Amino acid sequence: MSDRERQEGNEKVNEIPAGDPPQDGETAEMIAEQASNEPSEAAETASQDVEPQTERKPASQRGFAAMERDKQRAIASKGGRAAHEKGTAHEFTPDEARLAGKKGGEVVSQNRKHMAEIGRKGGERVSQDREHMAQIGRKGGEAVSSDRAHMAQIGRKGGEARGEHHR
Repeated sequence: MSDRERQEGNEKVNEIPAGDPPQDGETAEMIAEQASNEPSEAAETASQDVEPQTERKPASQRGFAAMERDKQRAIASKGGRAAHEKGTAHEFTPDEARLAGKKGGEVVSQNRKHMAEIGRKGGERVSQDREHMAQIGRKGGEAVSSDRAHMAQIGRKGGEARGEHHR
């Protein structure tokens, strides 16, 4: 390519489309890009003349995300089976699964507010089961009552509180 051909090619790149002159700091490329992003008058007129055939659904109501959950699961299940049959599906070894679970648990447990909420919900749920709570109480009572010295001390304190003295 000769010097003249190179210069002519550069001049074409640096051509500024008709319109406003460049502002300080603007380059010909920036102005050309702005011009290409603006619709032409012909395109605007054409779009006004043509009425849409069908209304498009908003992005949130289209495609896979808009499907019912059961349909999504069925499609995903078919994809998983196909990947396994083809041999391209990743299968975790027990060690990989253990490591992934540990890593996820560490990340989640750093969120103290989330962990407190989980504990609160679990405590509320367990405490609604009266039979379970009674069983916990019995186990605790059995463990404590096997310590005779502790039980004797509790008995003395109880007697003193009532004003009874044992000798």
